[in-house]
Amino acid sequence: MTPTRHRHVTKVITRHTHVTNPAYCATMDLMKRFAVYYAPRPGPFAKATAALLGWDSASARPVPQPDLPGVPLPLAALTTDPHKYGFHGTLRAPFRPADGLGAEDVADAVRSLSRKLSPVSCDGLRVENLHGFLALTPTGDHSALNAFAASVLRETNPLRAPLTDAERARRRPESLTPHQLALLDTWGYPHVMEEFRFHLTLTNHLPEDQAAQTLPVLSAHLAPVLPKPFIIEDLCLFGEDAGGRFHLLHRFPLSG
Repeated sequence: MTPTRHRHVTKVITRHTHVTNPAYCATMDLMKRFAVYYAPRPGPFAKATAALLGWDSASARPVPQPDLPGVPLPLAALTTDPHKYGFHGTLRAPFRPADGLGAEDVADAVRSLSRKLSPVSCDGLRVENLHGFLALTPTGDHSALNAFAASVLRETNPLRAPLTDAERARRRPESLTPHQLALLDTWGYPHVMEEFRFHLTLTNHLPEDQAAQTLPVLSAHLAPVLPKPFIIEDLCLFGEDAGGRFHLLHRFPLSG
C-alpha cells in the first residue's frame, strides 16, 4: 500500500464510533486485510459471545472468558482459532484490496452496498457440530440468507486482489472438490455460493469426544441470549491488524 492509503486506514479507524478505545485508535497497526462479516449489535448476545471467545472486536480488547463447568478444557484452550477473529459470521472472507484501492474505497463500497440490501432473518440459532468445530447455525428457512450472502459476495468481488500462490495454498486446494476449486479461483474462497453455509464459529476443531462434551454446555450457556428471530441488520467491515487480530471498523445498517 502507498502512504496515502495508509492515511486512509487511519481515517477509517479513527472516525468509527464502534472503536471505543481512543488510546488504541492512536496506535492501531494498519490493516493488512479486510472482511465483510455479520456481527451482533451491542447487547446481551454480543456481550456473551465476545466473552466466550475472549476478544471484543468492537472495543479492540481481550475480555475475560467465563469458567464453564462441564467443558473438557478451559475455554481459552478450546477457542484459540476463533479468538483472533472475534465473534462473527462470514459474508466475504478476508481479502487484500485490489490494486489502486485504499481502505476508504473499500469502506465506501461496503457502505454503498448496505444501502441496496435489506435485512434478512431466520427463525433463530442453535449450536451445531460442523465437522469437528462447534458453531451457531440458523434454524428454519435460510434461503433468503443464502441469497443475501451471494449478493454480498458478487458485489464485493471487485474489491479484492487476486490470490497469491501462498494464499491459494493456505486454502489446501488438494483437499477441495473440482467445484470448490473453481469457486476459490472465481471468488477467492471455496465455501461460497452453492457451498455456502452461514455459521458463527465458537470453538477450534475438536476431537470427537471433546466436541460432544462441549456442545451441550455451550448450548445451555448461550440459550438465554440467542436472538429469536435471528436478523442480519448490518454489513460489518472488519480489518486484520499486523498481529492477525480482527477489529470491527464500520457497521453499516442495511437500508435497501
